[in-house]
Amino acid sequence: MDRDQQMIIDPILAEMAKNIDDAMKILENGQREIEERQKCMLKDIPGPLQGHGQDVNSILQLIHNLMHGEEKEDSQSQGPSLGERAHVALLGHTLVAYFSGLDPKRVRRLTTRVQSDTTLWLCQIFRFENSSAYFHEDDREGLLRVSRLVLYSRYKDYATKGFIALSCRQPVIYQSSACRPGLGQYLCNQLGLALSSLCTVPSSSTFGSEHQMDVALLDRLIKDDIKSGKLPLLLIANAGTAGAGNTEKLGQLKELCDQHNMWLHVEGVSLAILALGCVTSMVLAATRCDSMTLTLGQWLGLPAVPAVTLYRHEDPALALATGLASSQPAENLRALPLWMSLQNLGHDRIVKRIKHALQLSQRLLDHLKKMSSIKTSDDLDRQMSLLEALNMVDDEMNSPIVVFKFSQDTSPESNGDSLDKYSEGETEFQDTLNRWLCEQLAHQVPASGVDLVYLEDEGSCVRFNPLMTSALLGTQESDVDALVEKISEMVPLLSLTMYLRHEFREEVSHHSNLTYVEDLNWPGVGAIRYNPAYEDPEDSKRQLRVKNINSDLLKHLQELETEVEFSSGPEFIPEKNCVFIGMATEDLDVAKLVDVIAAMGRDIEEGSKLLDNMTQVVQKGIQEAERQLQKANEEKLMEEGVLRQIPVVGSVLNWFSPVQSSIKGRAFNLVAGSLDSTESTYSMKTQPVKDTSVTPVFSTAKQSNGKRLFHRSAPLDLLGVVSSVSQQKDVEKEAFQVPVPEVHSTETTEDVPSSPCRPSHPSEDSKEMEN
Repeated sequence: MDRDQQMIIDPILAEMAKNIDDAMKILENGQREIEERQKCMLKDIPGPLQGHGQDVNSILQLIHNLMHGEEKEDSQSQGPSLGERAHVALLGHTLVAYFSGLDPKRVRRLTTRVQSDTTLWLCQIFRFENSSAYFHEDDREGLLRVSRLVLYSRYKDYATKGFIALSCRQPVIYQSSACRPGLGQYLCNQLGLALSSLCTVPSSSTFGSEHQMDVALLDRLIKDDIKSGKLPLLLIANAGTAGAGNTEKLGQLKELCDQHNMWLHVEGVSLAILALGCVTSMVLAATRCDSMTLTLGQWLGLPAVPAVTLYRHEDPALALATGLASSQPAENLRALPLWMSLQNLGHDRIVKRIKHALQLSQRLLDHLKKMSSIKTSDDLDRQMSLLEALNMVDDEMNSPIVVFKFSQDTSPESNGDSLDKYSEGETEFQDTLNRWLCEQLAHQVPASGVDLVYLEDEGSCVRFNPLMTSALLGTQESDVDALVEKISEMVPLLSLTMYLRHEFREEVSHHSNLTYVEDLNWPGVGAIRYNPAYEDPEDSKRQLRVKNINSDLLKHLQELETEVEFSSGPEFIPEKNCVFIGMATEDLDVAKLVDVIAAMGRDIEEGSKLLDNMTQVVQKGIQEAERQLQKANEEKLMEEGVLRQIPVVGSVLNWFSPVQSSIKGRAFNLVAGSLDSTESTYSMKTQPVKDTSVTPVFSTAKQSNGKRLFHRSAPLDLLGVVSSVSQQKDVEKEAFQVPVPEVHSTETTEDVPSSPCRPSHPSEDSKEMEN
């Protein structure tokens, strides 16, 4: 009978594996055409459930469409290709749903084997012997169950009296200030504890340990809580903090917890190093703790694999009461996807993936330590780089996380007397440049998986955490090399931008019609606003005039097609009607740049004045034309008589006695602003134009070599632009010369170059009328 049932189950399992493989192919296929019926399903407004139902392929295609939205096929961001290990994990989830409908006895036998195998393997791999395992979807759930277990252990009446048992001695949970945000509040909310039960321990002030928990201060806090009648319950430590990847002094913390009968829980990305053959003593101390949480899905690139909390406790009844153990087969099946994935990977490939992530971090770290501008220092005399300060780098790595930032030394001591004092917002602007650097690196080298992290002391930094991203993104050493190459290209530009930002402000101050706009959140040379010379008395008209001129100025600057980027700035900014200049280029001449902006702004302002004057001239010309037309009608009436104005009688009189009218035609001359006679036009069959003196409008003609418009005559030395400002003073600045078009008389036939900021000269319209 068992053999017959086995023959029935085996084809079912094979079919399930085939179905999930086909389903993943449909979801990963981004080139499938969308039918008209499926386009209607992409609407945000949900429709009624169809009565006849749909096939599986249509449903999977609908899921694919909902994932990508209405993006074009070329711009669809395809997810990472799932390999064999990922398919095994997904198949495990399918089997969990399948096994939930089988005989409970068979499922119980399966779950017992799965849990015991997985627990044994994890205890051996991560050196946490003689422990139990709890599998959970939320990576905070394991710590929550462990905290409840400690409450049951320390308060004997907690199971029967509940929170009343806590009134005698208030429990206290200690955590480091470097813990991930919201973790302590989550525990208090789920356990029903007041926020006063949470104690955050500051980091140490000792040099080199700024991001580690202050053990001496923690000892004093615990003793003070004991004296005040509180009960120290639990300590949350980090083996790789969420931000910089620092590891606490776990050995000292464990001794302190044993002294005060506290539970020590450890979490962090550095726990993955325990799987390697050679482990540093700082990370190896984590094996002495009472519990730890492992996020194997992120470390090994396995989707939807549960997190695991390993804990040591001898009372299975309390584990069952607090939810760490369960008698329900369905809950025990959570370990099935991980069980299958671990068997598929094997011990060697698990170690290989973790070691590969560490090698990527070490490779990047070795390159960054050679870059002088990728550093920070709390003590300028020691010049300790940020990477060394954060990761405590020695012969062996304690953390797979590499955190770095661009930091240009702008102190007067480093630059001599050549640089004046910098603005107070220099640190904030460096954070802005680091945010821009992170965005560019993430966009240009997406396989690196870099992201932005904000540290309390260092500000905005770039974080490289391959252990959490490399398995899913497929990061290789070539990606790290590409990342280093991009950093090497951007760091000189960042240094140049910081220096030219001050020069840009000084050059703007030399022009009365330009205003420098300070915006420390803009990663670029700076922002500028053109102020027209004539200001309207009304504030609304004045603001509208400034808005129109700066809008046209931005448009014409963008048409120059130079290497410098111009934009209207971020969407939400307090300063409006500005032109924002992007990052500096290698040979950017700020003086030329400011001169071009000032000249173009004057050109636009003069053009707007010309249009206003032309509008007034046209209005006066229309009034004069109406007056002369009325006068001509009166003269015609006096000359021809009243009878000739009657339609029938006038026709007969004109037939017998034609009248030669003396009324001449008139034409409005836009250049002269007057009404002229058309007699010479009909007699000579040409249209003469009066000689008029029109003040030429200053124009900035687009040059053929637009990309070289703002270039210096000699490039700056990017490596020493901040440390040696005297080099910059030796560079000769070219005078910015803009050709001014001449206004010729009507006899000339030469073409006059038109300005991009105003319409063509009116004389050209007159020539067309002559033809």
